[in-house]
Amino acid sequence: MEESAMLNRFLALQRRNPYPLYWVLRRVQPVVRIARYDLWFATRYDDVKKVLSDHEHFSSDFRRAFRPGEELDQSSKISLIGSDPPVHTKLRGLMTKAFTPKAIASLESRIGELTHELIDGVADAGRMDLVQDLAYPLPVMVIAEMLGVPAADRAQFKIWSDAIVRSADDLFSSTEDERGNRQGADAPLGGGEMGAYFAEIIAQRRANPQNDLISGLVAAEMDGQKLSEWDLLDFCGLLLVAGNVTTTNLISNAVMLFLEHRDALEAVKSNPALLPDAIEEVLRFRSPVQFMFRVSSAETELGGRTVPPDQRVIALIGSANRDESQFEHANRFDITRKPNRHIAFGQGVHYCLGAPLARLEAKVVLPILLERLPNLARTTSGGLPPTDGILLHGVKNLPVRWDMPPRMVAV
Repeated sequence: MEESAMLNRFLALQRRNPYPLYWVLRRVQPVVRIARYDLWFATRYDDVKKVLSDHEHFSSDFRRAFRPGEELDQSSKISLIGSDPPVHTKLRGLMTKAFTPKAIASLESRIGELTHELIDGVADAGRMDLVQDLAYPLPVMVIAEMLGVPAADRAQFKIWSDAIVRSADDLFSSTEDERGNRQGADAPLGGGEMGAYFAEIIAQRRANPQNDLISGLVAAEMDGQKLSEWDLLDFCGLLLVAGNVTTTNLISNAVMLFLEHRDALEAVKSNPALLPDAIEEVLRFRSPVQFMFRVSSAETELGGRTVPPDQRVIALIGSANRDESQFEHANRFDITRKPNRHIAFGQGVHYCLGAPLARLEAKVVLPILLERLPNLARTTSGGLPPTDGILLHGVKNLPVRWDMPPRMVAV
């Protein structure tokens, strides 16, 4: 396939169903270069894993990706996701001082309470949009409470999250006009309106610490060092996105797959012990994040091709997780799959910090949903609108219905 045509095809399919194209590329051209955009695509499991884990040859320092004349803006500053060891090691160490497994595990009961509250709001209607009424608001509520921000500001979170996710589309734009305005909410994680918002909250927590994550981040210290103002802003923005839209798509993708595979749904309902493995299979089969971005820091070999330094490399996680060389019957949704070495949350030093939270939310939400909404089913059989931005894989809406209990009639 001619490379420019491949890119156009990729962009057209990415948000709806990219898997047939992934299948072709893994067999015909597993490492693809798109010269116009200075982009390389890795599609096979081993190559994607190498790009994500070999930080000596594939850097997360996105500043390398900018070309002469491109505006660096706030991206010229080091961030957690845009840094390599040893800087990344220090930043991650400081951030994990506050974002601990214990802190995440302590949220389990609260996630259950919030899930019941959201279902209470729609239970009597017999139908809802699973994305808009549950899968989207729940992660926003959880991350807002963790950060310690006002509940009234949750709606603004969605605007910022969506803008950050859409900014990934700039990777496939070759001109400033195509990229559009990157200011305001579209700025990098620590910039724009969102940065100003969190800066005010951080200042409040410095003066009056609370029992929340932002206060913990402000106080975090390692080897006599603390997080800088920029680091704090960056991590707040990162958590907002990673703990929000990713989990939304994990929950909605899980429900959609269960409704498409009733045998899997019935198996999980009759044996809840299958749920953790089922969640892992959802992550593999419909990975919420479809790719991650790196920059080659030195000439290196990838899938039999030589990648020069300072090239933008797209590691297609969604393709790697369907690679038949790693997963038998890779295009089959199998909740009993073992082993399941998917890389939906990345690989190496940048493995997603929010992975335990996403898994916990799915583990809590799905049983409650299946128990409280009997005979859950879609209300439409056609295609569903895909989520905005090519980075994520999910749907904007998922209309569902369920059986209502018989009403008592007074006599």
